[in-house]
Amino acid sequence: MFQKAVFAFIACCLFQFSFPADQPKLVQLAGKDIRIEYDQNLRSRVVATQGKVTPLGPWSEAEQIETSPRIDGPFKLQNQTKQLLRDEIGAGTRHILIGRHQSLEKRITIDFYADFPAMAVTRVLYRNVSNQPLEVKTWVNDRYSIEAAYHTAAAPAFWSYQPGSYESRPDWVLPLKPGFAQDNYLGMNATDYGGGTPVSVVWRRDVGIAVGHLSPTPKLVSLPISVPDARQALVGVKSKVGRVLKPGETFETLRTFVSVQKGDFFRPLSQYRRLMARLGVRFDSPSPAAYESIWCAWGFERDFTVTQILEAVPKAAELGYGWAVLDDGWQTSEGDWKLDPAKFPKGDADMAALVDKIHRRGLKARLWWAPLAVDPGTDLIQAHPDYLLLNQNGSRQSISWWDAYYLCPAYPPVLEYTKALVERFVRTWGYDGLKIDGQHLNAAPPCHNSAHGHLYPEESFEKMPEFFKAIYDTARAVKPNAVLEVCPCGTGYSFFAMPFMSHGVASDPTSSWQIRLKGKTLKALMGPEAPYFGDHVELSDGGEDFASSFGIGAVIGTKFTWPLGAEKGSKIDLSREREAVWKKWLDLYKQKMLSNGTYLGELYDIGFDRPEAHAIRKGRAMYYAFYDKAWKGVLTLRGLEARQYRVVDYVNGVDYGAVKGPEARLNIDFQKSLLLEVRPE
Repeated sequence: MFQKAVFAFIACCLFQFSFPADQPKLVQLAGKDIRIEYDQNLRSRVVATQGKVTPLGPWSEAEQIETSPRIDGPFKLQNQTKQLLRDEIGAGTRHILIGRHQSLEKRITIDFYADFPAMAVTRVLYRNVSNQPLEVKTWVNDRYSIEAAYHTAAAPAFWSYQPGSYESRPDWVLPLKPGFAQDNYLGMNATDYGGGTPVSVVWRRDVGIAVGHLSPTPKLVSLPISVPDARQALVGVKSKVGRVLKPGETFETLRTFVSVQKGDFFRPLSQYRRLMARLGVRFDSPSPAAYESIWCAWGFERDFTVTQILEAVPKAAELGYGWAVLDDGWQTSEGDWKLDPAKFPKGDADMAALVDKIHRRGLKARLWWAPLAVDPGTDLIQAHPDYLLLNQNGSRQSISWWDAYYLCPAYPPVLEYTKALVERFVRTWGYDGLKIDGQHLNAAPPCHNSAHGHLYPEESFEKMPEFFKAIYDTARAVKPNAVLEVCPCGTGYSFFAMPFMSHGVASDPTSSWQIRLKGKTLKALMGPEAPYFGDHVELSDGGEDFASSFGIGAVIGTKFTWPLGAEKGSKIDLSREREAVWKKWLDLYKQKMLSNGTYLGELYDIGFDRPEAHAIRKGRAMYYAFYDKAWKGVLTLRGLEARQYRVVDYVNGVDYGAVKGPEARLNIDFQKSLLLEVRPE
């Protein structure tokens, strides 16, 4: 008991002291690989301390609050406390800094954890110490600058990972140019575009910085990234408040973080995933079926016929695909989800018969579906107008792509209706999985429908993960190995929905580059062995770039049409020449199964390393993928042991001889891509 009492005393009081008013103040708060330095006005900077000690940027006010009346002048550091720490994240140290302004007291808590040595976790509490109310408009945490170190006309100073979702569907990973600014608001950025993962990353060639929030549910915050000039980039976490603090009242921000890293965004996103697991956001082990290759009927588009499907399925089975996907067009409308009587005149019996015929060919069956969308004039709206999500002015929120409206994901009757649909799809019709589609699925707007009894309008936004969990649990209760694919139509994923999907997907990529960068992103956020679908190969550069999916460990797929001429004017018919290419890559896929290997995303920097490189460990072998328009020069093989290896281009059957680890080099020329197997001799 005595020892426990002593430890408790130390944990609460260790290193507590106050500064005399006239004494210069410089405080250094340190984790293993990161240090946060504060001056007497509570301005701070981040210092990376792994290996070389590197200050990332100048002194600035990292924790800010906008109030009315406006507060001018600095917060003066009054007190510092250091404590031992143990909580759900782990063991570490806690630092508390207290600063004072004539109107506000600022209490900054910085936590460092032994299991996350490059991260500092921040919470800020403000107390109104004036004699009048203060309106809190916004708060900002972890607003830091990273300065340029290496910059030439041929290469950018910085690369970035951008977490927001936008109607233009831009690259998630991109170089930064002076003048760039993106708010990365995780709420709605258009009527049906919003959400994302609450981490943003900026890095230069030698070091990088990441910031984000650690709430286990989605929050309406921004993670702005800006480049005011060629010398620096700015990051931070920002949130609107709109609250009045009476004298003596307090306000606390979300728990946020800043971290540093060497290399690109893969390390901080992986670190974020591991930390969120400590906070309860965990992933199930993948179903083996999630790694199987995919043929999708979308090549026939919405006007498909059942005859077309039944003629193409045998060819998909002959080639060796594992899944057949029935895409958009089977339904009378979004929302009602009734079978089109022209295609399925006997209703459920016809659909179940189609699934049975797919199964007889040895394939699993997956069904396209766009939940939460409901078309105008549907029976559902007529019978249940209370299901609708309403804006503050009482209008219905539009889902532009489907010409539909939102159902409210936080309204219990909507969940029950949705679960009943899943039961029908999986139990009655016999489907083995679902292709859940739509850019509106990353986030829902705030709901002001008074019939729903929300505690606050943002419940519809914050409870979106619970909606996905209901779908996931219902499907897997019927079929434990059911596969749920979520395709948010090119937009950045919501991390909070990821535990309830079996694999991510490149999701309407506009280039092979997007296939690769999205694969690296989702392998970081879902785990290095997580299934990832590179989407239909027809969406890649040239319509047949299997190498971009294959080399990063993605599941491969296609939407070819068959037989020739079955779809009038089709540009994706499986001609004899194309069939030979498709067959070659599918045979390689089934032989190597790199999709369930371990993706080693920390070995190469997708921004600064040239050529672009990716690596996968599978058993005793290492697999490398290099991409460049035309490369001539030295390739570096990282991550090897100190032993001899044999290097083979397994796509073209070229033996490059022996090399020796731990870091081997090859002088090679290639165009577009080069995939290598490196196996110990």
